[in-house]
Amino acid sequence: MRALVFDVFGTVVDWRGGVAREAARLLGPDVDAAAFADAWRARYVPSMQRVRSGERPWVVLDALHRESLPAALAEVGVDGVPDDVADELVLAWHRLDPWPDVVAGLTRLRRSYLLAPLSNGGVRLSVDLARRGGLPWDAVLGAEVAGHYKPDPEVYDSAPRLLDLPPSAVCMVAAHGDDLTAARARGLRTAYVHRPGEFGGLRTPPATDPDADLSVGSLEELATALGC
Repeated sequence: MRALVFDVFGTVVDWRGGVAREAARLLGPDVDAAAFADAWRARYVPSMQRVRSGERPWVVLDALHRESLPAALAEVGVDGVPDDVADELVLAWHRLDPWPDVVAGLTRLRRSYLLAPLSNGGVRLSVDLARRGGLPWDAVLGAEVAGHYKPDPEVYDSAPRLLDLPPSAVCMVAAHGDDLTAARARGLRTAYVHRPGEFGGLRTPPATDPDADLSVGSLEELATALGC
């Protein structure tokens, strides 16, 4: 193994806490900010599926978030917001904080491996998260680079191709079993990270992925398991 590529939303950063924090700031105390974050996230996969199916042309995730925002707001009783507030809400996804173990874990892993996000977020979003959270990536990969959204195979194929490595030398790290299943189908190795707080206790992810090469509870534990 020579490189590790990472899912970002939920695996590396706390999307729910970050979106709720920004929603509380921008929408005020009368809005259930956590419920809004959940409502917006519920539209994440369906919005990408419209691109994956060919129903609509490729656009970056920021555009999909902007399109799904009115319905998410309506679900929590907000009829609409000014354009400048809507734009700031979309940027909430650029202002998410890493989980507490992430920076130390990535720093250790980077001593031995190439590191890159393999996210459905766009390049600028990934860069903004890295600058905000101090994420020590060697490159930015993912959906915008590949022109496809996960779990399209082109996204997973792009990582070994762009890093000039065989697929078996690249490990996909994610907190979501479907992401890892799709990566394994393209010949990548996989590591599952248990993030019990990703959904705020509304549902509990499985503790392990029995099909993954490794199952860990943090990126620091992953670094230890890989001898870093």
